[in-house]
Amino acid sequence: MGDGGQRPRMEYWWFALRLSLLLCFSEQISAQLRYSISEEVKVGFVVGNIAKDLGIDIGALMERRFRIVSGSKDDIFQVNQNNGALIILKNIDREEICDSDGVCMMDLKIVLENPLEIHYVGVEITDVNDHSPTFSEKDQFIEIAESTLPGTGFQLQAARDPDSGTNSVNLYKLSPNEHFQIEMRDSGDEGKIPILKLRKSLDRERESKHYLVLTAIDGGNPAKSGHANITVTVLDNNDNRPVFSQDVYLVTIQENVAKGFFVVKVNATDLDDGLYSEVTYAFVKNLKRKVYDTFTLDSKTGEISVKGEIDFEDSETFRADIVASDKGQPPMTSECRVIIKVKDVNDNEPEIEVTSLSNMVSEDSSPGTVISLISVTDKDSGLNGKVICNLTDDVPFELKPSVQVNIYSLINNQRLDRELISRYDITITATDCGQPPLSTFKTLSIQVSDVNDNSPEFTQNPFMLYLIENNAPSDPIFSMSASDKDLNENAAISYHIVRGDGANNDMTSFLNINSDNGQVSAVKSFDFETLKTFQFHVVATDSGTPSLSSKVTVNVFILDQNDNAPVILYPLSANGSAEGVEEIPRNVNAGHLVTKVRAYDADIGYNGWLLFSLQEVTDHSLFGLDRYTGRIRTLRSFTETDEAEHKLVILVKDNGNVSLSATATVIIKAVEPKEAFAASDVKSATKAEEENNVTFYLMLTLGSVSALFLISIIVLIVMQCSKPTDYSSKYLQDANYDGTLCHSIQYRSGDRRYMLVGPRMSIGSTIVPGSNGNTLVVPDRRRTSGESLEPTVHMVSV
Repeated sequence: MGDGGQRPRMEYWWFALRLSLLLCFSEQISAQLRYSISEEVKVGFVVGNIAKDLGIDIGALMERRFRIVSGSKDDIFQVNQNNGALIILKNIDREEICDSDGVCMMDLKIVLENPLEIHYVGVEITDVNDHSPTFSEKDQFIEIAESTLPGTGFQLQAARDPDSGTNSVNLYKLSPNEHFQIEMRDSGDEGKIPILKLRKSLDRERESKHYLVLTAIDGGNPAKSGHANITVTVLDNNDNRPVFSQDVYLVTIQENVAKGFFVVKVNATDLDDGLYSEVTYAFVKNLKRKVYDTFTLDSKTGEISVKGEIDFEDSETFRADIVASDKGQPPMTSECRVIIKVKDVNDNEPEIEVTSLSNMVSEDSSPGTVISLISVTDKDSGLNGKVICNLTDDVPFELKPSVQVNIYSLINNQRLDRELISRYDITITATDCGQPPLSTFKTLSIQVSDVNDNSPEFTQNPFMLYLIENNAPSDPIFSMSASDKDLNENAAISYHIVRGDGANNDMTSFLNINSDNGQVSAVKSFDFETLKTFQFHVVATDSGTPSLSSKVTVNVFILDQNDNAPVILYPLSANGSAEGVEEIPRNVNAGHLVTKVRAYDADIGYNGWLLFSLQEVTDHSLFGLDRYTGRIRTLRSFTETDEAEHKLVILVKDNGNVSLSATATVIIKAVEPKEAFAASDVKSATKAEEENNVTFYLMLTLGSVSALFLISIIVLIVMQCSKPTDYSSKYLQDANYDGTLCHSIQYRSGDRRYMLVGPRMSIGSTIVPGSNGNTLVVPDRRRTSGESLEPTVHMVSV
């Protein structure tokens, strides 16, 4: 643009071949735009609409964090996230940004996220003719011998114009004069040099001084100019001027040479004799300030040496014009040019710039996902500035080069798993190709973010719960927990019970679980005598999206408590009281079986093992009670002094920690033998009928309990076979379930009774209170000679 009022000129193009872009950035697309604006545009000026020119959805710019991430002096520009416009943030002066006369280009890197897009935008700053040519010295003085031949040229101090191109110095004009004219010599980077040419011989006696005005005009529109006064003094003759051995001296030195380093020696000779042949050297007065600061010239020897810092990255070439003067009157001069080229030395380490969109990468990111943008620069040139990047660590990441030189994308090259490694410290190494090579390092810390890819895990499956019956309703009975390898909400676990269909055998309706901590409580009290075992399922679910869950089986075993008192089966009177009357002949011998007290207890083990004792007896010497069987026998024969009626109160109690008991009363009447036989016949018939009924019910009970026992055995065998050996052993060892599997029954023919043998009881050992077993009453129809037809009680363990 010629001025700030005209609209910006925009050039843009897509990079060649989308395929190459896809290879470089996987799913991302990279494009480049180029805008051109003039310097000194106003703050807020819209350079162009990047989003519109690239076809990006304007409504998503804010969410995708549309922004500038790097660039040369990128604080001059700003992008508007509302409309995608690139605007000027502060005043631009091309002469401050670019110190060369070439194209002044500012490279900006624009980034959008989700998905990642990288766009390279170039903004060319065009020059405005805002500077006039100026001379460092407004008054210049030249001495010329009157014998100087026409056509001789004298170099004048050139004007400087900070503008570039056509806006720099384009033309020199000289005020009208018959002796002189102005010519120009193009010196390339140094611009145009004014040469004062003598076109007519001078005559000192006629005019000893000439006053001229030199005007420098730039090529701007409108053009600007600057002026300098030239005073020419005409001197007497000096026949010969110094002559340089070369018009141009070309020399190359390495950067970073030490101060005092010899660069080159210029040499000029003068054919005159004596004082007129002595030559002195000096830099011309219109050189760049950098030349005077960097080099020194010995005025006598013509040797040029270094006095400042030589940096290739600052200046690649120095140009100096040297004037040689003799000591004649007037002095004669001549000029030569020295061009000093600086050779690059590998003295700059590469620089790594990391543009991280985030230091987090999701563990479910597919291979090829861009994590960061890496820009590498090296101020050196050639091979010294060529940089190779790599990752020094064995990590699941790699650097992928971009279409832009020294631009890389850091991508993952395989799947990540946060549960294995949650953080990677990646070291990027940038090494140039100089000799010796220089390297630099940059470390990135990348956190792997969690996704819900792990289900909750229970500590064991199945759980075994041993619950004592008669638990208090609503009290906690069990607590379970599950763990989740994920984090935060992905690891927040809730619990629920899998409810059944409400059938009679479905116990889940009587259970509740705390969804937060897995604590299970029962809303009813369980009774071992009605329910011995049941099963339910618990599901643990995390809070991820989508949620994951796992299920565990809980096997519940109800443990018996001594909550049932013994029940007297015989004697039992018509009104339901435990009282009976027995008649025996007075002539019976010692050991005669009078009767047998029968009882049972619904509990098992110790709680169901019954013992009989005489709580009250009329004559202790006459009757005895077997504590295990409940049989009442005579201890001696009756005498004439013995009472005819005896009352025995029998106490029946179990062996629970807190034993429960019941009592039965037996009235024994001693009668004469004839009466006893008559009564015996009647009683035998009655008792036979009663015993048949009792036997039927007892056998039915025994059959039911046995069937339940066999079913339990089969279920336990199946469960144990389905588990690992060590797992089953663990719970078999730890289970404290009181049953009768560890006991056996042996029938003692001598005692005509069954004996219960426990795991710590040898065969033949006496049963003591505390052994496990259920007590069932089974009528024994076996009789021996001398015994009356009386039922006997056997202890059977189930």
